[in-house]
Amino acid sequence: MAPSFDELPDEENYEDEDEEIDFSDLHEQYEVRMEEGLDAFIVIDGLPKVPEESRSKLIKFLGRKLNTVGKIKEDVFMPLNEETKMTEGYAFVEYEAPAQAAAAVKALHATPLDKKHTIAVNKLTDIERYGREGRVDEDYHEPHVEDFAAKEHLRYWLGDPEGRDQFVMYRGDNVGVFWNEREDPPEEIVDRQHWTESFVQWSPKGTYLTSVHAQGVQLWGGESWSRQKRFAHPGVNLVDFSPDEQYLTTWSHKPMQVEENHPSLSIEEDGKNYIIWDIATGKPLRSFVTLDAPGPSTDTEGNPIRKKLQWPAFKWSADAKYVARMTQEQSISVYELPRMNLLDKNSIKIEGVTDFEWAPASPQRDGIKTYEQLFCFWTPELGSNPAKVGLMSIPSKEIVRTRNLFQVSDAKLHWQSQAAYLCVKVDTHSKSKKSLATKLEIFRIREKGVPVEVVDSMKDTVINFAWEPDGNRFVLITAGEIPAGAAVPPKTSVSFYCPEKAKGNVPGNFKLIRTIEKKNNNAIHWSPQGRFVVVATVLSQQSYDLDFWDLDFEGEKDEKDEKLTANLQLMATADHYAITDIEWDPSGRYVATSASVWKHRVENGYHLYDFKGTALREEPMEGFKQFAWRPRPGRLLSKDEQKNVRKNLREYSKVFDEQDLARRNTANRAVIEQRKQALNEWLAWRERVEQELREEREELGMEPESVEEMIVHEEDGADAKVVEEVVEEVVDETEEILD
Repeated sequence: MAPSFDELPDEENYEDEDEEIDFSDLHEQYEVRMEEGLDAFIVIDGLPKVPEESRSKLIKFLGRKLNTVGKIKEDVFMPLNEETKMTEGYAFVEYEAPAQAAAAVKALHATPLDKKHTIAVNKLTDIERYGREGRVDEDYHEPHVEDFAAKEHLRYWLGDPEGRDQFVMYRGDNVGVFWNEREDPPEEIVDRQHWTESFVQWSPKGTYLTSVHAQGVQLWGGESWSRQKRFAHPGVNLVDFSPDEQYLTTWSHKPMQVEENHPSLSIEEDGKNYIIWDIATGKPLRSFVTLDAPGPSTDTEGNPIRKKLQWPAFKWSADAKYVARMTQEQSISVYELPRMNLLDKNSIKIEGVTDFEWAPASPQRDGIKTYEQLFCFWTPELGSNPAKVGLMSIPSKEIVRTRNLFQVSDAKLHWQSQAAYLCVKVDTHSKSKKSLATKLEIFRIREKGVPVEVVDSMKDTVINFAWEPDGNRFVLITAGEIPAGAAVPPKTSVSFYCPEKAKGNVPGNFKLIRTIEKKNNNAIHWSPQGRFVVVATVLSQQSYDLDFWDLDFEGEKDEKDEKLTANLQLMATADHYAITDIEWDPSGRYVATSASVWKHRVENGYHLYDFKGTALREEPMEGFKQFAWRPRPGRLLSKDEQKNVRKNLREYSKVFDEQDLARRNTANRAVIEQRKQALNEWLAWRERVEQELREEREELGMEPESVEEMIVHEEDGADAKVVEEVVEEVVDETEEILD
């Protein structure tokens, strides 16, 4: 509303009044906002300065690069200096959509054009926002250096003098982290209510504990369990880390809706399901939409097939230099980190590809000295073409080995942890498709030419397979066909395999050690240190048994097993009613079994066993949801040093036994001291009460009398006596001086 005439200033004072008027609101209202409507424009700097006759060639060359990430509306606008008739070294480009402009900035910024020129790509709105006059101070100001503040060590738990491991438990609304104790209850480190809204998850090396919320993901760590990082992803459902903990993948089943001026997400993330983050900076590297799983979308009768989500959809190479996923165009897209650019700007076309897996370690193939990572893939039968399993080397994209398979119903890819072997479990069918069988195709990666060994076909279906960690033995479980309408699942068989002894460093062929028939087992859990394995029955209403096996038993070996690299022995059996999950601690000393309320509401809680199957603890808990051991990073010892430790393990065991004994003696002494303190407090109280009674008798003019005499006079007469005797007995006491 305009001011009235009387409210205007006098003419003689008009100049002073004008200086005091605040025009900031008008400036804000009528200021031209360059960013509005210009978010599809980018500015390219760092271009070579060429003469006018060469400008069209440079524009054409630049246009080909720009169209790899989107589609530009018009030709590139490259200004020309009227005096020198040379280009200025920068250009302006408009894309069809703002998301394409954002993708161009991420993909093309700092891209070298040639040996002398590297282009810088920025959004026009960013330049207008941050480079406008007045926004950048032209005067130099010495930067302020923050005072040094010591940060918590994120791997402090590795320095525990007793070598204990930690675990996290989620029960009810509480999440707690605990030290594991062999004989005592677990020691609480931190316990917080509503720490997560859905689940918790450790990072692969145990550095971070992940909590998941409706707004996004948070990472926690350090001795005080403070928040280290947070990543905004509305409606996040699943989380996956790269093996080196540098990157994080988050996924939501609903596409994100990014609000305007979001502090950490841009318009590029709007409508996407996946985000790959840089953990160090907390910024998104790239986002993607969810693709349908590969394979036909309808069955032979035209009915839609409900496909399960493949998780993780983005799979990491062993060194986290690459991440890849399958596309709907029957290809595999491999992206280079940290720029997240497509390797060689093209996806790898593999017709009919159904699944792929990266080697979990550097392959170390015979005769190959150049850097490479391997992944395996398989394709089903297509027309007259057989099914195929292949090995591809990255970054060269060279096919190093293929294997044709016939009459294949399904295949599963199982890498050994050191990438020395790849087992392809192949389910085959007869020509009439009435009978099924399974065979194992084992690729020996480190041997010359990558030979393939075929383990004899099995009539029953293999329902589970697991390699020994860092070893060359494996266990598999087979089951017969389930009769139609059967309420009870069929019996299973557990088979143990190992290589034969052979000369040199190359293991011999794989041979069956033993098959255990008529079992109900469906789960295989190897110790992370190898040798010991738990074969169990989980998620079953009829059976819940646990079998603890040792494949290097130190007793006598059967004559028929002399040529085998294993000596199998059942150490113990146990049961855990309604068991749902099994997990070894990273040291291989303990096994935790649990019954989660997420899967049923019967006798929830966890049990703890040692590696031999001895029950150590049973903890029933109402509302128990999750148990997870804290992982440890890889060993720093060389292979020779590890061999030396194993060789002298008995000597180390003696030291550990002495430490355990000293600890128990310390605990016993603590109990004795506690009892002594309680007795002294009792005697002091009696003495104080006696003194108070004497003072009361003196005030009443009565003769002094002890408490015992007063009690005797009242109950037993004057001739009775009270005899008090205190007996202290030390059962055992040992004093040792430990270095």
